[in-house]
Order: sequence, then structure tokens, then C-alpha cells
Amino acid sequence: MTDQPTPAATGTDTAAGPSGPKSPATPNGPGSGGGSTAASGPGATQGTIIRRILSSSAMVSVLSVVIALILGGILIAAANREVQATLGYFFARPTDFFVTVFRTVSEAYLALFRGAFIDWQASSFVRAIRPLTETMVNATPLILAGLGIALAFRSGLFNIGAQGQLILGAILGGYFGYAVGLPPVIHFLFALLMGAVAGACWGGIAGFLKARTGANEVIVTIMLNMIAGYLLAYLLKQSWFKQTTSANPATRNIDESAFLPQLLPDPFRLHFGFIVALLAVLFVWWLLERSTLGFEFRAVGENPNAARTAGISVGRVTLLVMVTAGALSGLAGASLILGTEAKLTGGIAGTLGFDAITVALLGRSRPLGTLLAGLLFGAFRAGGYLMQSQTGTPIDIVLVVQSVIVLLIAAPPLVRTIFRLPAPLAKEAR
Repeated sequence: MTDQPTPAATGTDTAAGPSGPKSPATPNGPGSGGGSTAASGPGATQGTIIRRILSSSAMVSVLSVVIALILGGILIAAANREVQATLGYFFARPTDFFVTVFRTVSEAYLALFRGAFIDWQASSFVRAIRPLTETMVNATPLILAGLGIALAFRSGLFNIGAQGQLILGAILGGYFGYAVGLPPVIHFLFALLMGAVAGACWGGIAGFLKARTGANEVIVTIMLNMIAGYLLAYLLKQSWFKQTTSANPATRNIDESAFLPQLLPDPFRLHFGFIVALLAVLFVWWLLERSTLGFEFRAVGENPNAARTAGISVGRVTLLVMVTAGALSGLAGASLILGTEAKLTGGIAGTLGFDAITVALLGRSRPLGTLLAGLLFGAFRAGGYLMQSQTGTPIDIVLVVQSVIVLLIAAPPLVRTIFRLPAPLAKEAR
């Protein structure tokens, strides 16, 4: 096994073997009558705990974020004109350069923090805590779509189709949000259900082709992403679908009864979709860790041949995994349009489906890890706008930080080498 992420990520990195060869016996070692062994006692226990922490995949994820922020800081400083000016007379007064770099980077990241969590410079308490709720709003579709991708990863499948599944969920969720009239609570629940069904059907296509023909799910889901995008563009040109005479490619707003209930009053935008995301986290955890079906998912992800020998239908599991993953991504699309967007447009999904892959990787394909990673990326989205408006820092730097995180998550040995972390023990890797 290697130390790189696999589809059946279990949350721990794998290694070729123990961290090193056993040292030969010493005069004070076992069997020499020289006293207690080095592997016993509270000191050894403490050392083992520290080693497990340092070699854990969670530590790799945290350090990947740290490296990405450091590289982002370098780019922020390089793009700043004041820093460039002080660099011109660096050898005359080097302190000016370092002071300017520190001030520029710290102001940018403080603005990012203020825009993502709490703005202590705001004029009121409401404005001070609104950034935290915006982080939750931005994280909601990322968490739901990330869970769909993580579920597939744990089951041995590369679901790269979250973007298409999300678009289909937004199409049906949005359409039933304005095309049918239902009572308030029933309406948004029905629209959410239709979004989940649309995503499940779209994911089920890839699962069916994989199970029956052995088609590569990566290629199939990528093609389905493109089909979903073109399907949305086509529908937005049909008068029966968009139900408006506007020349802009957008539908009319969904009915008020289909809006997801607000969890907080205006000006907050936090809606019921975040509760749905939390419930989805609990559901995926229960499914994978506490249910018989989840055991089959994980068994197929670990070794499909052994699972088949044990009597598990690999084809059935493949189909169910992709249907479930698609339903979660479809919920992401429905919650997006029913919670904040209010109408369908050509760019409704943005890059959410692809960002969700990063969220699943950073979360090590674990429900709790995906939740935390989704909140982190939601914070990047929410705080990036304030960072750009107040410091002039290009928001593209946030995208660079996210991309670096992906790179480092995909290469754990690189992070371990940079920080000289110990490799995980063989028993921990299993």
C-alpha cells in the first residue's frame, strides 16, 4: 500500500511497513537482565501517543492548510505595491521590507478572518456575528456534496460527478419550487426531495454503467457533468421552463412557500439547509459505521474481490453507492436554490461540485472531517470578499490556497518530509 489517498480512504495514511528496523538487543535490552524495557512505562506510552498524533492523517491535513496559508501569504506580499517598493531599497533598509510584508499579510488574513467568523470592527452585534452565519451558508452545499463524494471514496469509487448531480438537483428543486403550488412546509420539503431524486438518478446512471458494463466511473461522471451543464443551458431557453420573457438566461423566482425557512431573522441568510447538512452528516456516519449496508459499502471499498467471495453483490453495492452519493449532491443543489439563489441561472453551480472534491479529500472521506472541511472552505468563500474589498488583495489568492491544499492532501509524503513527521505504523495504517 502507498501513502497517497485512495478511493477507500479510511482516514489514516498507509505505509509499506513499520517506521524502521528493530534495533538489536543491547546489554540493557530484553533478555539481558538489565531492567525494564524501553517500551514500558508511562514515558513510553506518552511517546507512543505523541507519535500517533504526529503520524496521523489529521495532522497531515492541518499542516497542509498551514503550508497553503504560508504560500498564500507570500503571494499576498508579492502582489502588494508597497512591498514591491521597499524591495527596491532592500539592502539600504531591510527592516522596511520585513515590516511592510508583515503588515500586508497580517491585514489581509485579519480581514479574511473578520469576513469569515467575527468582525470585531462592526458597528453592531448583528453585523459582528453575521460573517459566521455567512460561512455556514457557504458551507452548506459544500458539506452535502462533499459527503456524496466521501461516501463514494469510502466505497472504492471515484465520484467526480458531484457537479452534474448538483446541477440536476438544482434544476428539479428549482422547477418544482415555482411550477407547482403547495402549502409552505410541504412545498419546500417536496422540492428538496425532488432535488435529491434528480441527483440520485444522475448518479445512478454512472453506478448502473459501472455495475453492468464495468465502465470507468471517472470518465462517465465527467461526461455527465458536461451533459448536465448543457441540459441546464437548453432548459433556460425554453419558455415553458423558465416561465419568463426575460432575455437573461434565468427562471422566475421560486414561490415564497418553497423557500427554506430562515433560522435567524434578517439580515442573516442562514437557512434550514444547514440543518439538513448536519442531519446528512449524522446519516452518513450511521450508514457507514453502524449499518449492515454501510459495512458492505466499506467492504467493497477495501477489497471488492474479497467482498464478492463473502457473498456481497458488488454490482448492487456500486449502484446503491452512486445513487446515495448522487442524492446527497442533489440535495446540495436544491438547498442552494431554495435557500439563497431563489432562481435558476446558467452559473447556479459555479465550481461547487469540484470544490466538494477538495472538501472530501481534506476531510479524509470521514463525515466529521467533511463537515469541518466544508466549514473551512465556506470561511474562505465568505472571508475572501472582505479581504479583497478592504485590502485590495486579489480574491484569486484564496483559490490558490485551496488548490495548494488539494496538492498537499494528495501527497502526504511531501508534507511528512517537510515537517519530518514519522510515518504511520503498519497497525495504524490498517
